[in-house]
Amino acid sequence: MNKIIQCRDQEKALLEEMLASDRSELLTIYGRRRIGKTFLIREFFERKKKIVFFKAMGLRKGTMAMQLENFTTQIASVFYGGAPLTQPSSWNEAFDLLTKAMSLKTSAENKLVIFLDELPWMETRNSKLLQNLEYYWNLHWSMNPKIKLIVCGSSSSWIIKKIINNKGGLHNRTTRKIHLRPFTLREIKTFLKSNRVSLSDEQITQLYMVTGGVPFYLLNIKPGLSAAQIIENLAFTQDGLLFSEFNTLFSSLFDDYQVYIDILRIIAETREGIGQDELLNKLDASLQGAGGLDKLQALEDADFIRGFKPHFNKKKGVYYKIIDEYTLFYFQWIEPIKETLQSHDLEPGNWLELQNTPAWNSWCGYAFEAICYKHLSAIRKKLGISPTAIANSWRYIPKKGESERGAQIDLLFDRRDDAITLCEIKYSKDPFVITKDYAIALNRKKKVFSERTGTKKQLFMAMVAAHGLKSSPIMMQEDGSSVDLISGVVTLDDFFD
Repeated sequence: MNKIIQCRDQEKALLEEMLASDRSELLTIYGRRRIGKTFLIREFFERKKKIVFFKAMGLRKGTMAMQLENFTTQIASVFYGGAPLTQPSSWNEAFDLLTKAMSLKTSAENKLVIFLDELPWMETRNSKLLQNLEYYWNLHWSMNPKIKLIVCGSSSSWIIKKIINNKGGLHNRTTRKIHLRPFTLREIKTFLKSNRVSLSDEQITQLYMVTGGVPFYLLNIKPGLSAAQIIENLAFTQDGLLFSEFNTLFSSLFDDYQVYIDILRIIAETREGIGQDELLNKLDASLQGAGGLDKLQALEDADFIRGFKPHFNKKKGVYYKIIDEYTLFYFQWIEPIKETLQSHDLEPGNWLELQNTPAWNSWCGYAFEAICYKHLSAIRKKLGISPTAIANSWRYIPKKGESERGAQIDLLFDRRDDAITLCEIKYSKDPFVITKDYAIALNRKKKVFSERTGTKKQLFMAMVAAHGLKSSPIMMQEDGSSVDLISGVVTLDDFFD
């Protein structure tokens, strides 16, 4: 497990700063299940000297009495050598017990780290957990510069709404936050090497298209196997983690998890993304207003989807795409098998055949777009685009009855040097060939963007092509001169650099 933490350099640096600070700290850490939040905090702090580390984890679907019993047991273990304590009947009593226990360990040398893991699970109905946490933080714990409180949860929307954006006693109390996201391609390569797994960048990319860079899914990969063999073991065997993971993952995040899966299924039907209004209209009547929007926000907070607000038209035309590769892979490849008799008779070689079909090559393009949205910094760096440039997307859909064709820009960077870089994303196993017809289509897309947005900025066209371009195409100008059609090319090598 400690190998996971080796790839979290930015997060470790933030934790070091927090620990070294001369003030009390309230850190919130959130991110989807299996992403490594608990591992990060536990591995970082449990190895530190001159630290009193108190960790209490919420129990999923546990009663208030069960939560308090678990909390009290941890106090006894950390502060009283395991001696039995009288169980409190409320969170006010529990936090009072913790406050008194911490006073026993307060010294010039020791710092106190309070780690409340899966706090959303601790908040049972009518428990008044948050109100009491607010009270003890504001009146007692925040007054002690030795105390570092860490609040963690897999329910990202809960953490964001009730802690980070708290309107009550915890308003503006968060001093630091970590949104723990999946590994990048480069981090996966580092992690696999630490486990003596050596794969090419192309093979690692194939694994990313299935696992989405979630550390937990990469833990049991064995050396000496190809990406296809690894995927076969993970996703197409009866005991394969990814074969049975899907419902478990969502049921651990959301109470009415089937509704969230249904929403994702609708979004997955359209590769180009689905408009907000169209999506809501396909949901149950009770979800066609604020309820549906709340669930979309929860899915976005948990990094399953991304809501795109078309550039220059942010008030209209909001649409959604799935950006979680495992979800995309499950719907397309695992679910059709899992829901048939074949699921009871899985034989070796299933995936080795499936991955050689045209359907897989086509689907890879869909998954590669999701990967690109997670590697924007690498794209910026290769194209020489400033971090101040606004990354976004854009699309134009003509009204019904209009003869004009629509257009979609996969990715764009609105720059401060009076220019916009439009990016076309393409995945292929060989260098991509821009044919004459494709070049015409790119120019048409560029023209539609210019006309429909009314922008006066200089437009550049770039390609994000997994293995580059076969040649550099040129474009003929009206005056007869020629210029490069593509101003820059980003490849997989740049994602791993």
